[in-house]
Amino acid sequence: MSGNSFGKLLKLTSFGESHGAAIGGVIDGFPAGFEINFDKLKSEVGRRKPTKSSFSTQRNEDDEVEFLSGIYQSKTLGSPIAFIIRNTDAQAVDYEKLKHIFRPSHADFVWQEKFKIRDYRGGGRSSARETVARVVAGALAQQFLEKQNIKIVAVVTSIGKIKGKLLTTIPTKEEVDSSILRCADKEAEILMIDYLQNLKAEKDSAGGTVSAYISGLPIGLGEPVFDKFQARLAAAMMSINTAKGFEYGEGFASAKMKGSEHNDYFTTESGKIHTSTNHAGGINGGISNGEIVNFKVAFKPIASIGKIQKTVDDNGNQVDIEISGRHDLTVLPRVVPIVEAMTALVVMDLLLLMKTNK
Repeated sequence: MSGNSFGKLLKLTSFGESHGAAIGGVIDGFPAGFEINFDKLKSEVGRRKPTKSSFSTQRNEDDEVEFLSGIYQSKTLGSPIAFIIRNTDAQAVDYEKLKHIFRPSHADFVWQEKFKIRDYRGGGRSSARETVARVVAGALAQQFLEKQNIKIVAVVTSIGKIKGKLLTTIPTKEEVDSSILRCADKEAEILMIDYLQNLKAEKDSAGGTVSAYISGLPIGLGEPVFDKFQARLAAAMMSINTAKGFEYGEGFASAKMKGSEHNDYFTTESGKIHTSTNHAGGINGGISNGEIVNFKVAFKPIASIGKIQKTVDDNGNQVDIEISGRHDLTVLPRVVPIVEAMTALVVMDLLLLMKTNK
């Protein structure tokens, strides 16, 4: 099986299954001599863990990161950084009755057809548990980028049909995390909580959107033709479990606009060229233009629901299933740090690439 590595100059290769011994990764290409703040790293990894709300899975992993190589006396060596996060709260027994059943909207069927074998315990490698490795690597990348005054913030902007107000200012991570749903609109959050409580009673789940903002970027990130900034971001976001859509700037709304409405006119402020608006989302021709890069990712509802569903077993027999176990009601709050992590990996990779090409 291929497809387990992401990035070019900065590359992450992840490994491990949901109910295996551990999840881990190898980061190659991280510059030498960078001092790591392990407290910040632990805090960032902790943001991906289940929240204390009744909307999150009750699986409670420690998510303690054990570094095996590439770091000495808190500084990177320039060699591959290998790490593992041991699975300490896996309950494979929850999946025994699903051993021979293909769950609707899961990867069970296609994995069995493609590889002729699958790990049915929580979906194995197709589980969102794999994303903890991304958050570790992304946390290191974010520390590196912060030294370059580049900041990345993601926030939940809708759940189901409930949308938050259009943000006029970018919230801080602290402001985002003060919300149990990581939604910056407190009024919308109240409606979202009520909506999720009703869904829980119905044994159903919800999707929604996450918006992300990258500030402090230099002009010039992105490599045409096939490594455009937005193309790399889209690939990163669409690799996240349950991701169904990506747009940047005005996105799909731009299809309804006139050229005169969508064009960002250039102007000069304090001797620097800027755009008067930012319909392009901070990217022109696949290259960052110095403005804030903004994009949105749509995530589908969690596929594991308690409602009775029709499906088939691995012999093709029609069966009814009722999925039990520990599952999130919505992926939205927990996917925020994953979006930020994957964004950081893209930005740092392109930043290193830009410096190499100079």
